Amino acid sequence: MKRTVVKIGGALLGQPLDAFFEALAVLQQASEVVLVHGGGPQTTAMAERLGHTPTIVEGRRVTTDLDLDIVKWIIRGQLNVELVAKASQAGIRSLGMSGADAGLIQVSKRPLWTVDGKTVDFGHVGDFKHADPTALLALLQSGIMPVVCPPGIDQNGSLFNINADTVALEIATAIQADELILVTESGGVLNEDKTPIRRLSLAQSREGVSKGWIAGGMKVKTDIGFSALSRGISSVWISGPASLASKAGGTQLIEVSHA
Repeated sequence: MKRTVVKIGGALLGQPLDAFFEALAVLQQASEVVLVHGGGPQTTAMAERLGHTPTIVEGRRVTTDLDLDIVKWIIRGQLNVELVAKASQAGIRSLGMSGADAGLIQVSKRPLWTVDGKTVDFGHVGDFKHADPTALLALLQSGIMPVVCPPGIDQNGSLFNINADTVALEIATAIQADELILVTESGGVLNEDKTPIRRLSLAQSREGVSKGWIAGGMKVKTDIGFSALSRGISSVWISGPASLASKAGGTQLIEVSHA
């Protein structure tokens, strides 16, 4: 049976997900599935409720003691368990876990950066070092879908925030997944005329970035997707939440040689 990693972002987690889990159940009939999620919007909302404004440097979140607590409360706590419950409602046996569980995502503290002549300490932010998928593979072999989220853990047992897109890429690599599906509100990549693109090459993606119709979160997804292709993951899609199985309206990322 093939293996598929599905990544869903926090922007979708506040919306009804019945159709998403129905599609996930169909996908699971033909594939062992790992679901990876983040929760950036929800952690920001909780920070604001607490009177705390997160610091963002070059698009990357500085993770203070409070920010790390919020990641644990919201992403590992609230969102992860809610997704497990919704999977159960769709008839999917699942188990929630973070990158810290069984040393799944091992990281090291991000070193100091120099930005505009100033030294930036990102706090509890980790850079990926290694993935140990032993426990995750055991779950898959038992017919259980892992639901994985940040944070990761270092060799001393300290927790560090890590980007969920990176988690999805590294898990897909570690388990030698056949397919990576990045779920987005738009349902796929749209060109400058807002028309869906069915197949996207690396050259087309670079053109989209240069012209500005691939930017922000979509640029992150295409970067992750092409990295996955370069690592031997043969099928990479950017898809809508209800079309995981059919790929209707989605965008397939393709190798340059296939363009």
